[in-house]
Amino acid sequence: MEHKKATSRKSSSFAFRIHEHVKLGPKLSETLKGKLSLGARIIQEGGRGNIFKHIFGMQDGEKLLKASQCYLYTTAGPIAGVLFISTKKVAFCSERPITCSSADGELVRVPYKVLIPIGKIKEVNEGENVNQTEQKYIEIVTKEDSEFWFMGFLRYEKAFKNLKKAISMSN
Repeated sequence: MEHKKATSRKSSSFAFRIHEHVKLGPKLSETLKGKLSLGARIIQEGGRGNIFKHIFGMQDGEKLLKASQCYLYTTAGPIAGVLFISTKKVAFCSERPITCSSADGELVRVPYKVLIPIGKIKEVNEGENVNQTEQKYIEIVTKEDSEFWFMGFLRYEKAFKNLKKAISMSN
C-alpha cells in the first residue's frame, strides 16, 4: 500500500510528468528542439489561441477551451505537438514539420495536422498503460470509426475534462 502512495505522489508531480512527456520523443535533443521551436512560435504568434486560429480557423461563437502539449500516436511512432480542444473541434498540429512525398514525388516538410469536428466524435475513452499506470492516454473514435490516440500529456486530467466538456456542450 505504501508503494502505491509513493507511485501516486511521484506520478502527480510536475517534474515527473515532464520527464514522462519528454521520454516519449525519439531523441532528447530532437524533443528539446521541438519544445524550443514551439515556445518561440507561441511567443511570435501571441499565444496558443492565435496559433489555433491561424492554423485551423475559428467559427463564430467558437471558443478555445484547452491547448495541451502531447503526442499523437501513429503507426510510425509518436509525434509531438499540441492538442487544441475548442467548442467546435479537436485539432492537433505537430511541433515540427514531418517529411513526406508531394504529388509530384518531391520530398516536402509540412506540419502533421489532424482536425476532428466535435459532431463527428462517436466516443472518447481514457486509458493507461497496464505496465506503467502513470502513462495515460486519450482515445478518440469518430463516427467513421477512425481512431486517434493522444498520450504524454503534461496535464492529462485537464485535457480529458475539457474534451468531455466540449462534447457535452455540443449536445
